[in-house]
Amino acid sequence: MYSKTEKIVLDMAKPVAENNGCFIYDVEYVKEGGNWYLRIYVDREGGITLDECEVISREMSNILDEKDPISQNYFLEVSSPGIERKLRQEEHFEMYKGEMIDIGLYKAQNGSKTLCGELVGLDGDEVVVKTEEELRIKLSETTFIRLHFEF
Repeated sequence: MYSKTEKIVLDMAKPVAENNGCFIYDVEYVKEGGNWYLRIYVDREGGITLDECEVISREMSNILDEKDPISQNYFLEVSSPGIERKLRQEEHFEMYKGEMIDIGLYKAQNGSKTLCGELVGLDGDEVVVKTEEELRIKLSETTFIRLHFEF
């Protein structure tokens, strides 16, 4: 699910995070408006602090400047994945089995483009979620999958 650029950055960022007692939760390289953003999401047991994100950001900035794997100009952002973190990788779906998730859909089901339910798991290219009944939704039919947070 990672682009070539995201995979390169992920491989570069893993040891930086580990040296700082953290792990890489996710990496995104996306164009928004006219700008490119490289987002590195880091976490640790018990959560990550702003100071830790800043340290990793400085280290990654130096490594990215030195190795120069991205030809476009971009903004580097290092942060926590947040409370409503996206689920993109197989390990994310394993980690959060039994948790409530929100799913965005390209096509409405029962009049809604979003649904909320308990994550049963990932089965190949389908996310399995329990609402009133167990549903199987192809990943290609989703716009997002993230942890649900009740405000």
